[in-house]
Amino acid sequence: MPARTVLQTQPPGRTYAQDSDVDFVVIGSGPAGGSMARELTRQGFAVVVLEQGRAWRPEEMDHDELGAFITEKWTNNSRTQPQTFRLTDKDVAQQRQFVGYAKAVGGTSFHFTGNYWRFRPVDFNEFSVRGGVDGAALADWPITYDELEPYYSAVEWAIGVSGLANAAPGEPPHSRPYPLPPLNVTGPGVLLTAACDKLGWSSMPAPMAILSREYKGRQPCHNCGFCLGFPCEWGAKSGSNYTMIPEALRSGRCEVRSECTVYRIETNAQGRATGVLYYDRDGTEQRQRAKAVVLSANGAESPRLLLLSANNQFPNGLANSSGMVGKHFMFNGAALSRAEFEHEINGHRGPVVSRISHHTYELDPALGFIGGGGFDFRFDIPAMLMALSLPQGEPQWGSAFKHRLRSWYNNSLLAYAHTTSLPVESNSVSLDPELKDAFGLPALRTTFREHEHDMRMYRWFQERGQELLTAAGALRIHPDPIRDAPGFAVHLLGTCRMGNDASRSVVDRFHRTHDVRNLFIVDGSSFVTSGRGQPTLTIQALAFRAADHIGQFAKRGEL
Repeated sequence: MPARTVLQTQPPGRTYAQDSDVDFVVIGSGPAGGSMARELTRQGFAVVVLEQGRAWRPEEMDHDELGAFITEKWTNNSRTQPQTFRLTDKDVAQQRQFVGYAKAVGGTSFHFTGNYWRFRPVDFNEFSVRGGVDGAALADWPITYDELEPYYSAVEWAIGVSGLANAAPGEPPHSRPYPLPPLNVTGPGVLLTAACDKLGWSSMPAPMAILSREYKGRQPCHNCGFCLGFPCEWGAKSGSNYTMIPEALRSGRCEVRSECTVYRIETNAQGRATGVLYYDRDGTEQRQRAKAVVLSANGAESPRLLLLSANNQFPNGLANSSGMVGKHFMFNGAALSRAEFEHEINGHRGPVVSRISHHTYELDPALGFIGGGGFDFRFDIPAMLMALSLPQGEPQWGSAFKHRLRSWYNNSLLAYAHTTSLPVESNSVSLDPELKDAFGLPALRTTFREHEHDMRMYRWFQERGQELLTAAGALRIHPDPIRDAPGFAVHLLGTCRMGNDASRSVVDRFHRTHDVRNLFIVDGSSFVTSGRGQPTLTIQALAFRAADHIGQFAKRGEL
């Protein structure tokens, strides 16, 4: 293996006094928060970023499967951050870790897969184009693809995205090509391409936030086989920890305070945000004053913090006069089938995804669905978890187990359908009335049940995935059950939705909250619809756009 790269994920930055009024305090350091810090400092503003997780150095990053998936080394912690879950508001919530995200400088981009799909124009106006669905709150975004397109390109070039623009029918227009060529095709990618060719489907290189060539001093993918759920010690993943945060710090106008948990956004008698209260790494209460606050904690923790910040002036939670804070929780849909082949695929050698198909991105309305999605063939489970996932009835011990595991690991892959998920008002994040976290604050409570329309669509996509697997030559197919709620939720979307109507949304088209003029929410919570399955590039493009406009507001004295 090549020598370990020498990278500095967090170069020295500025230090601000906590009693000084910085221009912006940004809560969260992921793709949204890191981008806000980078873009605002580029405009000359003083920024403090507060991140509840650690700043990990490359030499501390490892391929510990137990740490990544069992003991929560990189993620929100069930012991200090317990959660509850219920299907409906009539059910009693049970303690369960349902929502997952990385807890580190860089946010979930610290250990993500790196899929960087753009939305298409229809994702922004699907309600107007297709109409509504009973029991769902489908609505148009107050912005269009054309407004966001320049920011998609800006993100792709700022961080380094590998791909091939306009490589398949229906792809949205690109004003610039990707800065890097596609990643090398892997075994699962070869089989997906072959299956699509056989069925007459289109396929293309996957746009990935993983470097295929050296870029801005970072090394390309080393094909180490530990990707999804693991940080990248080589710096090949274009996460915020390697891109946005270091650039913000090098500006000399940004300070990042890691292991700092914000528990309240403060407001004055005029209803303006004045700063935040937080616990530092020692558990000491601190205050940071600011002229404006940007909340980028993620689609679950951002609404939780708004609800925790309730006061006499905002008794139902900050920015919640509409009652929409925490509502319309979406995760993107999914339908999975694992398959085995007679030959080795060795999907663990390389990035999780190298080829995708968007042939089913926008379904024919005659099928009875609104929405759509795309497919990839992938291998995303490391060896230890694969050993624990043999199908029911297979040997679980001894020589027969070891013999079976060899083909199960080397000869299998996953057909993964990524789909839309309808916004349903009753699917929500709220504060649990009983369970507390390590700081004595109300725990996160999730209420979520899949809409019947989405359940039917997931089954349809699973059947199409099995057709792809059969066309690729699969010997055995093992479909995952379709349930009325995911077992574990990522892609946290929709809980502070964007809109022009202040009575039905939380933020306006520039991410400014309707109720507090110098409070902005910039992360997946502002999504109006879910998109087709990969929201991170859109989250980051929205952050670039928001920073552009927010900076103009500040320079005009409108905060």
